[in-house]
Amino acid sequence: MTLKRSSSARATHPLWLSLLTTLWLITLPNWPLWRQVTALPEVQGVRGALFTAGMGVAIWALIHMLTLLLGWARLLKPVLSLLVISAASGAYFMLSYGIVIDASMITNVLQTDPREAADLLNWRMALALLILAVLPLWLIWRTPLKRLGWKRALFTQLGGIAVSALVVVLCLMAIFQDFASIMRNHTQLRYLINPLNSLYAVASVASHPFRRDEKTIVPIGQDATQQLPANAKPPLIVLVLGETARMANFGINGYERATTPRLAQEKVVSLRGVTSCGTSTAASVPCMFSHLGREDFDSRKHNYENLLDVLQRAGLAVLWVDNQSGCKGVCDRVHSASTTTLKDSPWCDGGECHDEVMLDKLGERIAQLPAEQRAKGVVIVMHQMGSHGPAYYKRTPAAFKKFAPECQSNALQDCERQQVVNAFDNTILYTDHFLGQTINWLKHQSQPAVMMYVSDHGESLGENNIYLHGLPYRVAPQEQIRVPWITWMSDSYQQQQRLPLECLRSKVEQALTHDAYFHSVLGLAGVNTSLYQRELDVYAGCRRS
Repeated sequence: MTLKRSSSARATHPLWLSLLTTLWLITLPNWPLWRQVTALPEVQGVRGALFTAGMGVAIWALIHMLTLLLGWARLLKPVLSLLVISAASGAYFMLSYGIVIDASMITNVLQTDPREAADLLNWRMALALLILAVLPLWLIWRTPLKRLGWKRALFTQLGGIAVSALVVVLCLMAIFQDFASIMRNHTQLRYLINPLNSLYAVASVASHPFRRDEKTIVPIGQDATQQLPANAKPPLIVLVLGETARMANFGINGYERATTPRLAQEKVVSLRGVTSCGTSTAASVPCMFSHLGREDFDSRKHNYENLLDVLQRAGLAVLWVDNQSGCKGVCDRVHSASTTTLKDSPWCDGGECHDEVMLDKLGERIAQLPAEQRAKGVVIVMHQMGSHGPAYYKRTPAAFKKFAPECQSNALQDCERQQVVNAFDNTILYTDHFLGQTINWLKHQSQPAVMMYVSDHGESLGENNIYLHGLPYRVAPQEQIRVPWITWMSDSYQQQQRLPLECLRSKVEQALTHDAYFHSVLGLAGVNTSLYQRELDVYAGCRRS
């Protein structure tokens, strides 16, 4: 009896464990939030200090209330552990790369393959998780808890929830005027409240099936037909889907560095006023190939077929070649091939393949497509590895490491910013080479040919201490949404379509979006459908009747 009484005396009340753990959560794991809050010009002086304190207490009480709502009895420690792990990982990525956590970011995580995940692992991450997660978890699980009778436990739990809710209300009432103004003008702050940001994002992703019919694929373009000029040869269209390439780092777009010497030798037109559909591959790629446009795509109630389905329905042969982590559902109903697992190719080493591998045996892949479809034309999508970060140095063969020294770490914050830029610029130099090789391949084909290169989104390279991509669109910097759009056409294609490429130069600085992608490709392929909007076809104004 004495031993039991002594053990009970050392045990901690569950409420105290919740309070102490959530107190920890609003301190160091929320450093990205407090760093931004205290830097705001509105949060200065005594009033600013009171605002920060009130906001901190409100968040503490809110997390504590959530803990009590979820952590009944023996679930308390697992719930606290989940919050600690979520907060620790979120804090590391927000501090290291300047990102925020939202539904789009969670979607990116869920769609990340092992190869991409490995690029994010480093000693800094291990150290951060040790401090922010492992030590708190050890303390949580070694702390014995008092066993409360069900009546007392119920009273304690409900009382704690009520008091926490009251504290949240009182704090927000005290700072409401400043709180409303700051949260309205600095919307990125809501994505920094850790770990509530992750929990809300996960809930948002999980609720998609209730807000959108994910199972049904609504057919589109059922009236699609191909209409080419009389006696025209079937076109060969190559759509190079770029990865993480930002417009400003292309030499042909005015960048001070010669990152595109190969394209500079070709008759190409590079549009500079294009903005992306999203700030991540998971968001942008399905949106680019959709007929809906960015705003309607985000709010859609159903999933629809896409551009490739319409092209195939019009009778063309369609092939998706992927050197990335997949097509995000876009190529599900067309012929596809992946080059990511090849091992015997000269372009594959170190566990991944450089983009030139997609050109290898491309003719053989086309020959395997149905002959009746090839007779109408061929559309090939080549999905690049491109400039995928943070391990930019892995994306380029040794011959293309022109800009040195380059950052050879996936912990970009360990490198000087110029080294990060050097590594990224080398990826653009290699993309330039890959596009040049693609143009060479097209020149040797007998069909009228087009190459259209458009990147899915851009990238931050340390501007304002922000790296990578994936920020919510409304707060994303221009570096993440300004993308290149480059077009090359063979002389025979220009003559057949009466579409002089030079005409496009008048649109070089015109403001455009990914919304034009769907309609521009339909125009290039000569596909007629009620979905087609001529005003969104980049090339339509240059076609001569």
